[in-house]
Amino acid sequence: PPPPPLFFFFFFFFFFFFFFFFFFFFFFFCCKNIFFKRVFLLQSARFKQFLTKVIVQFCSRPIRTLHGRTSFDVFPKFCLHHQKLKRNHHLSSLFSPAAFLTRGLFILCLAGNHCSVLAQYSLFCKCRGENFCFKMRRLSLLFLLISPLVVINADEITEEDGVLVLTQDNFQGAIEKHDNILVEFYAPWCGHCKQLVPEYAKAAQSLASNGHDIKLAKVDATQHTTLAEQYGVRGYPTLKFFKKQSIIEYGGGRTSEDIVNWLLKKTGPPAKEFTSVEEIKKFIDDNKVVIAGLFKNADSDLAKAFNEIASKVDDLVFITATNADILSEYSVDDDTVTIFKKFDEGRVNYEGAAEEADLRKFLTTQSLPLVVEFNHETAQKIFGGEIKSHLLVFFSKAAGHYESHFEPVQTVAKDFREKVLFVTINTDEEDHQKILEFFGMNKEEVPSMRLIKLEEDMAKYKPPTPEISVDNVRTFVGDFLEGKLKQHLLSQPLPEDWDKTPVKTLVASNFDEVALDKSKHVLVEFYAPWCGHCKQLAPIYDKLAERFADRDDLLVAKMDATVNELEHTKITSFPTLKLYTKDENKVIDYNGERVLEAMAKFLESGGKDGGVPTSGQEETDEDDDQPKRDEL
Repeated sequence: PPPPPLFFFFFFFFFFFFFFFFFFFFFFFCCKNIFFKRVFLLQSARFKQFLTKVIVQFCSRPIRTLHGRTSFDVFPKFCLHHQKLKRNHHLSSLFSPAAFLTRGLFILCLAGNHCSVLAQYSLFCKCRGENFCFKMRRLSLLFLLISPLVVINADEITEEDGVLVLTQDNFQGAIEKHDNILVEFYAPWCGHCKQLVPEYAKAAQSLASNGHDIKLAKVDATQHTTLAEQYGVRGYPTLKFFKKQSIIEYGGGRTSEDIVNWLLKKTGPPAKEFTSVEEIKKFIDDNKVVIAGLFKNADSDLAKAFNEIASKVDDLVFITATNADILSEYSVDDDTVTIFKKFDEGRVNYEGAAEEADLRKFLTTQSLPLVVEFNHETAQKIFGGEIKSHLLVFFSKAAGHYESHFEPVQTVAKDFREKVLFVTINTDEEDHQKILEFFGMNKEEVPSMRLIKLEEDMAKYKPPTPEISVDNVRTFVGDFLEGKLKQHLLSQPLPEDWDKTPVKTLVASNFDEVALDKSKHVLVEFYAPWCGHCKQLAPIYDKLAERFADRDDLLVAKMDATVNELEHTKITSFPTLKLYTKDENKVIDYNGERVLEAMAKFLESGGKDGGVPTSGQEETDEDDDQPKRDEL
């Protein structure tokens, strides 16, 4: 028998009272409580997963999800469930907990596409009769009123210190909404990413406070791996600039000033023009380094060279002026390019020819201090600059080396400006220990200095005497420029048991004697202790050596290429396998599979199977481990 009328009255009263109280509570916190928005609404994937579990509990059927979104394939399963209900659908069964949650939460989970859900649900209702269809549509409508709150907030973009936080759900919307947006793909564990955080936030706030329509955003690439793969993220942090959805690789520095200047250059003229003395003076005061083109004739050869460089160089700030009052303020009688900087001389004028190459070298060298301190802010300018010969001076600030040794270094730096870049490295920093290792040094050798030539296979040079004085520094740099110095090669001490195992151990000092022995084929593995592929190869390589241990004409050896260097062989990837043949001492690279039989065949054939004769430049495989490097 149908329930009495009084039951309907109390049921509807309590139901709608509870429903509207819940709706008011939900809406209030959506608008007012930021924590609620971020934890509950914006974590849309987790919220949908929770709803999915609830549905599974009441439906007793599995629901498949894809990328955190409930699959539309679950709808037939809901139909099967509903077909088991009694055909006499009075209100008590319609609003039962099972029916309420299965129908309502199902619509909430699929609320990302209202029309599709409603169409499928209506089609199902028609199969059950007009009366049932009418009841189902009313219930569907109630939940569809709530579902936009979840959907809208799922795509909402939050900010952290002025930086937009993007996800898989809102990334494309942000790119389409903002014509100019710089996106950082980061990893929470990345040290360089952590160092960038305050500078990145400062840049975002600076752009916003000055009214620039440029946004900064970030994506956790370890959480949103699909985005990272889509945009070719290979290291952290990776920054990409989306200009009207066109992608430009970020090529600036890591300070807030560098980021802002790079973005302003990409979105505006290469050199900002000034017509007011007060404005240009304020601008110069607000920036650490400013390159000013002060021209009486804006069409002169020097002005053309200046504008050409301004359009190509991203990490320097360029301004220009032709106003007579400005030229008078800075005592300009003829066209000139001036560097204003808050270190060293403070101001320096270009006095060379109106040639782009000469002017560019002047600007890139003079815009840096005489002696540059190496850190994450200056690394890009040091390694990306015009000067490739660097004098590296290793100091410990904690030990007071800067105070006692900086002056002689700075004095000599003046004599070799535009030829050698002088760089100091604080060995107290944990990140700088790898630089010491690269030069085969330890902290006990500090203070010390080394020269490196970046354009010639990273050739390193060691001074004859370790003392840092004006005369020693000047002699060391002068002899280097005149080609009098011999390259310094790293070498480990030769172990006493280097030849006691099937795999012989080579170091730089015994390499030529063993590997270039014309009486035998010598296979050498150049490895790195931290290399994963090298560790995987080790047991196979040991078996290979054991197989040929009794052969006098074949030898298997290895060398740690991170602490041993050869003048005639440069290793760029690990592991690298090279065969040094007997008689002619040809060098053949092994490019076959790293399996026992293939390598054995390669060695026995003298490199005729599975090898490629080495050329002047080595190739690197994508799956090989490469020395770690800065990725920005």
